[in-house]
Amino acid sequence: MQWMLIAFLLLVLQLTGVKTLFAQADTVYPGSRHLNTRYLKPGLKQYLVYHQWPQYNKLLLLEYWMRDVSIEKKDGAEVFAVREHWYTADTTAYRTFVSFAGEKDFVPLYHEAINNGKMAAYNWSNTDIKGSDTVNGNTKKDFYLAFDRPNFNWHLDIETFEMLPLATGKTFVINFYDAGFDPPKFVTYKVTGSETVHTLDNREVTCWMLTTSGSHKGKSYTQTFWISKKEHELLKEEDVFDGRFRYKIKLPGLTPDILQRQR
Repeated sequence: MQWMLIAFLLLVLQLTGVKTLFAQADTVYPGSRHLNTRYLKPGLKQYLVYHQWPQYNKLLLLEYWMRDVSIEKKDGAEVFAVREHWYTADTTAYRTFVSFAGEKDFVPLYHEAINNGKMAAYNWSNTDIKGSDTVNGNTKKDFYLAFDRPNFNWHLDIETFEMLPLATGKTFVINFYDAGFDPPKFVTYKVTGSETVHTLDNREVTCWMLTTSGSHKGKSYTQTFWISKKEHELLKEEDVFDGRFRYKIKLPGLTPDILQRQR
């Protein structure tokens, strides 16, 4: 009987493939060498973000996000700089963010958020995060949290996903931290398939679908990200939480740069 069991297992291995049968998740953190920073393209990215509640079929909450990625010099080293502006119809909800990360490994170095006029600024390293004492008006200057393992800036999830080696059957467990909030945690993201996306400038683009799910304050959520296979760009995101839908759609490059017009 034992030889029959061995023969059956060998047949299964031949039919399914050893890699598929024993596939494991990739644990992603600074130093794991999963991110390919060459995929992250400098430039201005603009998104239409809208919220929808099925029970209110005549209501949409609209936002406009700008994420400007550049490579700059900081303390003598090249870094990625990501500057964000979030607009809504309510000026009190306007937010800005500035984040710096290493050019070679995307390790977080600095994160700054201004929300309703209040500044939160942090210096980030592989071992800890602390409030910056050199930024005027920093409400988080006394903040401190030690890390047991390096992590990535969760606020830069879009840029992180664009650098992953996405492929069929891949699962990534990413050590993320949202500055100033709960301690870092590993979050699981799975490549659940591929789909052709029709963009706003009438292109058809084949994308990987990267999905995660979990719970927040006792309520479940799912997030799906559509990332182009060829250009490694996030083109669409769908979030579902407590009966609420949020969509993020990348706008074409012909969209005017609001900041340039303000100068």
